[in-house]
Amino acid sequence: MAISTDTAIISSPIGHIIIRGNAAEIQGLRIDPRRSQPESEAATDLIAEAVRQLGAYFDGNLRDFDLSLSAPRSLRGAALRAGIIAVPYGDTATYGEVAKRTDSGPRAVGQACRTNPFPIIVPCHRIISASGPEHYSGGDGVKTKAWLIAHEARHSQK
Repeated sequence: MAISTDTAIISSPIGHIIIRGNAAEIQGLRIDPRRSQPESEAATDLIAEAVRQLGAYFDGNLRDFDLSLSAPRSLRGAALRAGIIAVPYGDTATYGEVAKRTDSGPRAVGQACRTNPFPIIVPCHRIISASGPEHYSGGDGVKTKAWLIAHEARHSQK
C-alpha cells in the first residue's frame, strides 16, 4: 500500500516554502521567492512538525532541525549530507573544508549542495566558496543564501 504524499506551503522572509512528504519522511523542500502559491496546512503530523520547526528557525529560536528526511541515494551522499549538517549554526565552511572532513572533493560537496532536496534543514547555505562568485540553488539564489547567513549570524549572538 502506497503512503500518500502531503504538501504544506508556508510564508517566510525569503518567500514561500513548499514542504513535501508523508507520515514517515520529509521528501523535499523548495523555496519559492515569488510567493506565487497560496499557503496551505499540513495533513500529517510530520509535515506539521516541519512547519513548526521552520517557523522556530525563522523566529531565531531553532538552530538544529530534528526531522525524518528521506535517505540519500548512496553512502557517499549520506556522508556529504552529514558533512553539510555538521557546519554549526551561524558559521560557514568552504567547499574544500567540508571536502576534507568528508574525505571527498570540493566538486562533490558542490554537487551535494546543488542537488540538496532540503535547503535550510540541510544547511547548504553555510557552504561558501573560498574565492570567486557564490552560488545557491535555493530560492532567489545568492540573495537567499546571504539572507540565511545573516539571519543565523544575528541570532547566534543570543
